[in-house]
Amino acid sequence: MSDPKQYTRAEVEAQNKPEVTLFVIHNKVYNVTPFLDEHPGGHEVLVGVGGTDASEDFDDIGHSVDARDIMKKYLVGEIVESERVEKTKRSVKWDDVKHDGGSGLFSTWRVPLLAALVASLVYLYLT
Repeated sequence: MSDPKQYTRAEVEAQNKPEVTLFVIHNKVYNVTPFLDEHPGGHEVLVGVGGTDASEDFDDIGHSVDARDIMKKYLVGEIVESERVEKTKRSVKWDDVKHDGGSGLFSTWRVPLLAALVASLVYLYLT
C-alpha cells in the first residue's frame, strides 16, 4: 500500500473549486464531490466548508459510525506533518458554566409545566 498523498492547507484551499469539493477533517483530506447529492444535510453544507478545516463542524454535528465509514471512500490524502493540528478535547469545568438562572430542571421544563397546568385548569373548569 502506498503512502497517502500529502497536501498543505494552502493546496487544499487552492484545489477546492466549484467542480471539486475538498476539505480537511482531523488532518485528513477528503474529496467529497461525488457525495454532494447524497449528503443528508444537503450539498450546500459540504460546499460551504470546501477548502477549509471542517473538523470542528464535523464533530459538532455528531456524525454516526455509518457516516464515518462512508467518509473512508472519499479520503484522498493527509495534511503534511508540519501543518497538522492535534485534536484537543474540549473540557467543561464547573467554573465555565454560566449561573444566570437559565439552567436547571425547572427552567428547562417551565413552559411545558405551565402549559400542562393551564390545560388542566381549563379541563376542570369545562367539565
